[in-house]
Amino acid sequence: MATTAKIGVKDQDFLASLRDFFRSILQLEDISGVLAPKKLPMKNIVMPTLVTDPENLEGIDPLAPCFPLNAAKVVSRLTRKPMGGKVAVVLRPCETRAFIELVKLKQGSMEEIVLVGLDCLGAYKNTDYFRFAKENVTESTYRFCKSVLSGNGGRIEDIDLSPACKACEFPIPDNTDFLIGLFGVDTNDHLLIQSKTTAGDDIISRLDLPEMEEPPDRQEAVASLIAEHTAFRDNMFAETREAVDSLEKMTTYLANCVNCYNCRVACPVCYCKECVFVTDVFNHDPSQYLRWADRKGSIKIPTDTVFYHITRLAHMSTACVGCGQCSNACPNDIPVMELIRTVAQHTQKAFDYEAGRSLEEDPPLSVFREDEFDDVVGISAVIA
Repeated sequence: MATTAKIGVKDQDFLASLRDFFRSILQLEDISGVLAPKKLPMKNIVMPTLVTDPENLEGIDPLAPCFPLNAAKVVSRLTRKPMGGKVAVVLRPCETRAFIELVKLKQGSMEEIVLVGLDCLGAYKNTDYFRFAKENVTESTYRFCKSVLSGNGGRIEDIDLSPACKACEFPIPDNTDFLIGLFGVDTNDHLLIQSKTTAGDDIISRLDLPEMEEPPDRQEAVASLIAEHTAFRDNMFAETREAVDSLEKMTTYLANCVNCYNCRVACPVCYCKECVFVTDVFNHDPSQYLRWADRKGSIKIPTDTVFYHITRLAHMSTACVGCGQCSNACPNDIPVMELIRTVAQHTQKAFDYEAGRSLEEDPPLSVFREDEFDDVVGISAVIA
């Protein structure tokens, strides 16, 4: 049975209370480190940081609206071989779901980690965050959290949440050992902590946190937020379908792609060791470009942009978790996330699959099922 307890907040400073909480976790005998977003001392940015000394937890800022990369890739690198110690890993819900996919693809392991999730308040685009944070990262995080938790959606002046966050229907962490809750909670007084596994139960009991009932307003607050995000998502899907419903429109949609492949590099679930688009397959002979140009009179260069994105759609849409890092990494502001999520909605529904939902679900196309798509392949008719 899940344990629900509370983390006390002193002087209405929930960030300081979170740091104290992670400090107490790091002091547990079997926890060797904490991986969490932390403000870098040399620049006004928050990045995943592995901390082993409790004194170095100052600056930990898991609620900052800063999302420079999906940390599932970092955890994958840390767990692909034994570390020799257990690490408490603090992830956003989309990062947890991406890591679940990577574990199923044998790119990581759950053996030496404790997964910690926080209610996700969202994040800004990288460029917007730099404008927002300015000189004081911690102060900007407080401003952002108060905006979201008061119902203002995180919009401050002309800076708004990234489209990926506004379209995310999974702001509450799942598949973690325990979660830290903020929605529907009086964060001036306490934060909610709820175990999801026996490992989470064990940690909460060892930290001797006072138990509490889940606040009555929490479920309503969460349901309202998800409904708002779902409405934005569905409108985004409709607009994107309209924008790419022909090859001509798709070409226009992707016209300013320069084949930098940043979206591929930033994607947390794109795990191929060698991508076909960086091999000799697409290293065309110079004479080929002249032949293509002769055929049409002129050709756009680079030539393979639409094919590149269609290939990624076919490859990644079953595993897309909607984190938005593809769009975040695009130098030319192409709405890549909107395109992949719109297609992913259909491919995942077709396979009755939800990326990152469960470790027990095999990824689509990785197993053969006799009862799958029998209306298409006619297997049931053959068997009959």
